[in-house]
Amino acid sequence: MIRKNYENRHKLMTELALQVGKELQAAINARGRASFAAPGGSTPAPFLNALSQADIDWSKVSVMLGDERFVAEDSPRSNTKLLRENLLINKAADAHLVAMTREADTPEDVIAELISGVDAHLPLDVVVVGMGEDMHTASLFPDSPDLKSALADDAPTLAIIRAENAGEPRITMTARILRSARHKHVLLAGENKIAPLEKAISLTSEAEAPIRVVIAGENPATIHYAD
Repeated sequence: MIRKNYENRHKLMTELALQVGKELQAAINARGRASFAAPGGSTPAPFLNALSQADIDWSKVSVMLGDERFVAEDSPRSNTKLLRENLLINKAADAHLVAMTREADTPEDVIAELISGVDAHLPLDVVVVGMGEDMHTASLFPDSPDLKSALADDAPTLAIIRAENAGEPRITMTARILRSARHKHVLLAGENKIAPLEKAISLTSEAEAPIRVVIAGENPATIHYAD
């Protein structure tokens, strides 16, 4: 595990965008295509905006989310809306968006279709995730009754997660898929993330600290932090 500290958030966002852009272009050069799983929430918006200006062949990049809330795409809580407004613009407007949710009564109605769509773009070349103060990442929440199956080695590509801290139902990449990414990064901003990170590093259980899915084991993530 590599930890990088930045003097401010602007430097974190711009330098992480530069790194991810290089990794995506290297994947294109090596295999003709690249796949990228982006983080949701409000914190990554400046990173996504900076990445949208990367001078790479975006027409050969498949973009998806590490997780999505089961809400309408025009909802302010929609991570897909976040991507459309902050990443799929500028030079990245040519990227291919892989759906992580569809309109339906329940996520169970569309999960098979979503899995099929994501499977066509695996394994991931690059994934960037965040971490909550409860040590969750993507939508792998410690308090979810669905967590155990999402952490399993034979888990499907995507899992439906319901948890008290999650609000609405979520659709998330499972641990198996997050672990398999060629390049993994964790974006952390704010002093409130330091104690949970240190606790996660000290623990051995992914069930207690799901962020360990990407920061522990073989090919661990690089952690990028700024106050």
